[in-house]
Amino acid sequence: MTSWLAGLEERARAVLPAPVLEYVAQGARESLTAAGAADAWRAVRFLPHVMRDVTDVDPGVELLGRRSEVPWGVAPTTLQRAVHPEGELAMVRATAAAGAVTVVSSNAGTGFAEIGATGARWWLQAYLPSDRTLAEPMLARAVEAGAEAVVLTVDTPVVGTKHVVGESVWDTVDPGLVRVNFGPGHEQHPGADKATDLGPHDIDWLRTRTGLPVVVKGVLRPDDARRCVQAGAAAVWVSNHGGRQLDRAVATATALPAVVAEVGRDAQVYVDGGVRSGLDVLAALASGADAVFLGRSPVWALAGGEEGVARLHAELLAETVEALRLAGCRTAAETRSLLRQAAVPGA
Repeated sequence: MTSWLAGLEERARAVLPAPVLEYVAQGARESLTAAGAADAWRAVRFLPHVMRDVTDVDPGVELLGRRSEVPWGVAPTTLQRAVHPEGELAMVRATAAAGAVTVVSSNAGTGFAEIGATGARWWLQAYLPSDRTLAEPMLARAVEAGAEAVVLTVDTPVVGTKHVVGESVWDTVDPGLVRVNFGPGHEQHPGADKATDLGPHDIDWLRTRTGLPVVVKGVLRPDDARRCVQAGAAAVWVSNHGGRQLDRAVATATALPAVVAEVGRDAQVYVDGGVRSGLDVLAALASGADAVFLGRSPVWALAGGEEGVARLHAELLAETVEALRLAGCRTAAETRSLLRQAAVPGA
């Protein structure tokens, strides 16, 4: 018998239109990176502690100075209103009720003011255009609506090629379900294409324009992580964009430990990609992540509306608490030794 979480995608496939399903599930090119993400976490093996009091387990973590009741958040995804009419509103409400933060896509189909009015904690994900000034109105709207941080996506100088079978989602979905927080005619403006000249200076530019901490998403290499932190990033987010950008990029489970070793003392490190269960969350925490972000799973859950997302969080919490107890860990911090063999005296 499979867990409720393991059946998320199958249940979503029973209700979502084919173009929307394909959009959510697809990876770039041959989808090798997307296909290998979950198996990379399953390959992690633990050295659990025993004879520890795990009566009381606290799965909460601190993200950018504020407590999250669970060691995960929801990653930014587009076309949520194509998955369910309430879209981002259902997502942020259910996620806030679980005590977690939602990262809202700059391409969202719901106005930032509506999202802010829910009272939910949220961060803004942003792509920067080649003409940076075109992003300023959108950034200002997010700040005014209460965004607590900006997540700068850096792995998308161009959009990776996807091989579409059948109708493209962009040919079938109402254009009003995307990018509602940009001004009219934005995409036709010269300089609106994604920036191909992103650099560390953009981190400071974003901090200055918004007054918010900046998280850099899309980092796989320790040297790139170090450059981001030196430029003022509050956190780096190990991500390969769900396998939707450079196919054959390394799995995030593989890339994470080296990034943590390089910058983990100086900034927070987050990770996404293929996390499907509480055991995966445990593997990410044990590998040094300060938090995990969930991408496709919340979208599949959103097919069931706010109730579906709420159950996702509840099921994942139950699995994570069980995994922590079985590993002999009362907190996320105590997981750090689960991948290391204790030294043998005299060896």
